Amino acid sequence: MQRVIISTNLEVELTTAINDCEHDRIFILTDENTNRLCLPLVKDFACLEGARVITIPADDTNKGLESVSHVWEELQKGGASRHSLLVNLGGGMVTDLGGFAASCFKRGINFINIPTTLLSMVDASVGGKTGVNFGGLKNEIGVFNDSRYVILSTLFLATLDDENIRSGYAEMLKHGLISNDKMWAELVNFDLGNPDMTQLSRMLADSVAVKERIVEEDPHEHGIRKALNVGHTAGHALESWAMRHNQPRLHGYAVAWGMIVELYLSATKTEFPTEKMRQTVRFIRENYGILGITCDDYPELLELMTHDKKNTAGIINFTLLNNIGGILINQTANQEEIKEALDFFREG
Repeated sequence: MQRVIISTNLEVELTTAINDCEHDRIFILTDENTNRLCLPLVKDFACLEGARVITIPADDTNKGLESVSHVWEELQKGGASRHSLLVNLGGGMVTDLGGFAASCFKRGINFINIPTTLLSMVDASVGGKTGVNFGGLKNEIGVFNDSRYVILSTLFLATLDDENIRSGYAEMLKHGLISNDKMWAELVNFDLGNPDMTQLSRMLADSVAVKERIVEEDPHEHGIRKALNVGHTAGHALESWAMRHNQPRLHGYAVAWGMIVELYLSATKTEFPTEKMRQTVRFIRENYGILGITCDDYPELLELMTHDKKNTAGIINFTLLNNIGGILINQTANQEEIKEALDFFREG
């Protein structure tokens, strides 16, 4: 089981983590953005002296086998053995891809995740999922494998632009929906346009605790871990559609839009309170805008939803809610119900 550290002194905690991991050589994986913005915050740490930096292109369009191959080639060139250590310094793309590369190289080497975006702090870096995109589909290839440590440092939040703060916040909103009324209410009343970073840091710790608790109960997604999929069946389809149509959107935006679709299904199928649905949807529309799909796009979106890894025998599977914290996994909806929810997404 990975250890998650809410950092108060990044150098001390990273030193402790590295010392706890057997290693003959250390490699640091960054993308072009985190190489420029985040590596300077850690590169002079004594614990990273002599570490070799591997850099891959930024953004999700590069989260594929070509980038993984580059990481493996650089590990080979750097003399990596099965006793080497990979430190993934970046957002969800870097921690997902780096974790997958480490899990396969020499049949598995140790890795540490240092997430640098709000999204990766609350989502991608915690829970043991690794993976890459393949065949135009999100995270199609991957394995479950825990990093030895996840170190969460709010130092990196200062490197983020408004769009990336909003993207990560969408996963926090999801954690509120599957947790309790108090957490949800604080999230939908937060001023995301002018965020109080002290409050955000506290909310981040609460959000990570929700995910940790669920992952510990169900590490391989056989049951309650599917609670974390709220917003994701529709969200992944919208995200893949946007990528196909050269309108790439950050993952959190797609999840926020997916929550609109799935909260509508929850309200119409499982009696989720309409006022709470409307309050959440209002917050999402005000903070995330809208994706310009039309009814002509519905067949493609339905086709994308059928590829979701949560499905069985081609039946589209959702995690819905009957109230805040009222989680209903393995829910299905027919095509007409999904089209009606997409109508609601487009028109309100």
